[in-house]
Amino acid sequence: MATIHIKNVLLDGKERDILIKGERIEKIASSIEPEKTPDLKVIDGSGKAVIPGFANMHTHAAMTMMRGAEEDSKLKDWLQAIWKMEAHLDDELVYYGTLLACVEMIKSGTTLYNDQYFYIKSAVKASNEMGLRSRHCAVFLDLGDKDRIMQQRESCQKMYEESLLWGDLATFDVGIHSIYTVSEENIIWAKEFARKHNKFIHLHLAETAHERLESFRKHRCSPIAYLNDLELFSKKVIAAHCCWIDENDVEVLGNNHVNIAHNINSNLKLSSGYKFKFQELESAGANICLGTDGVASSNNLDMLEAMKTTALVQKAWRKDPSTITLKQLIESATSNGYKAYGLNGGKIKEGALADLSLIDIDNIHFTPNINFEANLVYSAHSDCIKTVICNGRIIMENRYIEREREIIEAVRRLYVKLHKD
Repeated sequence: MATIHIKNVLLDGKERDILIKGERIEKIASSIEPEKTPDLKVIDGSGKAVIPGFANMHTHAAMTMMRGAEEDSKLKDWLQAIWKMEAHLDDELVYYGTLLACVEMIKSGTTLYNDQYFYIKSAVKASNEMGLRSRHCAVFLDLGDKDRIMQQRESCQKMYEESLLWGDLATFDVGIHSIYTVSEENIIWAKEFARKHNKFIHLHLAETAHERLESFRKHRCSPIAYLNDLELFSKKVIAAHCCWIDENDVEVLGNNHVNIAHNINSNLKLSSGYKFKFQELESAGANICLGTDGVASSNNLDMLEAMKTTALVQKAWRKDPSTITLKQLIESATSNGYKAYGLNGGKIKEGALADLSLIDIDNIHFTPNINFEANLVYSAHSDCIKTVICNGRIIMENRYIEREREIIEAVRRLYVKLHKD
């Protein structure tokens, strides 16, 4: 792995040099003169700023194959259409769909993503080839079917064993789709399996008003209270959405230090909720992260857009422009995701993982550069992201990704397999 020397890049309002050795940031100083070796890569950071890589904490990567496929539909109809398309999925579709997702995430500055989808072996292969840090979970979705219950347990065990050979960038987790698609016995089995193997649990939770009403009808309590009775929650849980919660739910999630993945664009587009209790959850002790959800519902994987929309909606529904700060937004999109997994990343510090992006500030969106963070969140677009480094390796330089054209052409050829009925 090469040594990377970034010169004269803007960091916290000052020009700095950054030296990357191996997978970590070794040194940050006003000037660095590294030893000239054959593997030394020098990057001129003039006219650029450096930011941590984004952590997209909830997505379904290969859904890029379904971009724009079921628009202007109510959630129930949308789900039925998506499940019909997913019945046609295979390894090739997931491989190229994940490759396309990785290109999109790299070009918008994401270096870590948390995926919940199918044909995991192909998704991991694609992600590793593109050089992104990723999490992939065995998805439990049995709909109460006895045969599926046992099949999915066997599949989880097999995937866990295979994951021992995935390498350093991809990590195996356990996925529980939701309380309304997974039997109670498999929720308990998945929880125990995850704890036995020290793995995270990734699930959709309290996403819609209907889910909450059905939980009260079936379990006589909220979805969070139901899972709390099953002793599911811990700091090793990634709960996506959490739009429909009350004060007791906030207390449970906070006391257990659950990691919440807020997906505002998907929630808005599917009309599933918008009054996300960001401040209440954070104050209670939960770790608030951001995600995009899958492209089938959010249409893109752009974390800059996710930050801006999160801020605007929080300020609007609370009628308070001071309710969420730039610091909170940026941490929820970067360091909080890394913190969820116990990783020293999502920040530009000596010793931290070298997962970062160089931002072009020599353009109208950063002029004048009175407040870099405000310009980044509220003014810029993802095309300001010029170079991305993940795990100490350059995976995009000056917006060039080696396989981008091949991947686009493959997806244009293959996506029709999902839409043949």
